[in-house]
Amino acid sequence: MKAVILAGGEGTRLRPLTLSVPKPVVPVVDRPFLRHQLDLLARASISEIVFSVAYQPERIQAVFGDGTALGRRIHYAVEETPLGTGGAVKNAERHLDETTVVFNGDVLTDVDLPAVVRAHRESGAKATLVLTPVPNPAAYGLVETDASGRVKSFIEKPSDPSQITTDTVNAGIYVLDTSTLALMPPGQNHSIERAFFPALLRRGDLVRAWVHRGYWIDIGTPEKYLQVHRDILQARFPVHLEGEPRNGGWAHSTARIDAGAELEGRFYVGPGCRIDAGAHVGPDAVLTAGVTVATGAWVRDSVVWEGSTLAESCRVDGSLLGARVHVGRHACLAPGAVLGEATVISDHSRTR
Repeated sequence: MKAVILAGGEGTRLRPLTLSVPKPVVPVVDRPFLRHQLDLLARASISEIVFSVAYQPERIQAVFGDGTALGRRIHYAVEETPLGTGGAVKNAERHLDETTVVFNGDVLTDVDLPAVVRAHRESGAKATLVLTPVPNPAAYGLVETDASGRVKSFIEKPSDPSQITTDTVNAGIYVLDTSTLALMPPGQNHSIERAFFPALLRRGDLVRAWVHRGYWIDIGTPEKYLQVHRDILQARFPVHLEGEPRNGGWAHSTARIDAGAELEGRFYVGPGCRIDAGAHVGPDAVLTAGVTVATGAWVRDSVVWEGSTLAESCRVDGSLLGARVHVGRHACLAPGAVLGEATVISDHSRTR
């Protein structure tokens, strides 16, 4: 059994953060995002993975290489032209064996993947879809099932409220018998959701659902990306962070935190960070690596990427800062600010 992670998207909703960093490797607290998916796959004893990539593939390869450093074996299937979700899986077919787990490359979840795989095999299904309930199902494609969990139909983002007959939606995680990929045309743009799965139903194949009622989130917007960090710090999504407990948060052993700094849990201070006396960090602040927070600066409910500097008496609240951003003295970032790599906010500036 092997896995395909669909990691080819451009992450347009997360721009400007993803202008220079592909979404699959944006930091999520202390590691690149796809590390979380690799950790989940490892729980199902899946150590050989294909990254289906298209946007800045060299940046993803630079982070993960061939997987040796992580105890994995990673292949890359590069799309020369956009192939869609189904076409991307088909493009990885040469690396696969008889059973394939497919992950959308922007989903973070605590689904019991070994149980999903076991149920797939025991049921004799050709495909198993993980579904998850959401408060507003109209924003997603709905999946209807019968009482036994057999998938009956797919409804694409219903515009008519009468079409909303279920609150369970496609969670972007599938277990497939790899032989079913014969239904996909090679080298063509093909949708796994709108074309492949309906084709399986028309052929009469057994397609089953696994409803996951635990943690699930799509990190693809600034709001959701910030929420993921809150959830990890607040242990709603459990992660063993690379750091040591301190003042209600976590700090890496190489972080330099002055005794006069104010730390308010929950927070994460990553490797090489420096927090000066009189600085205030937290709650819900993540400083990924090499971040400097000067005297009098205040950062809360924000994610700050590597090498950024928060100068004296600035305030950063509810914001996302890319790598090597500089926030000047007495500047103030209001909630919702998203700053791309190397942005400079001059002294005494304010955002709305």
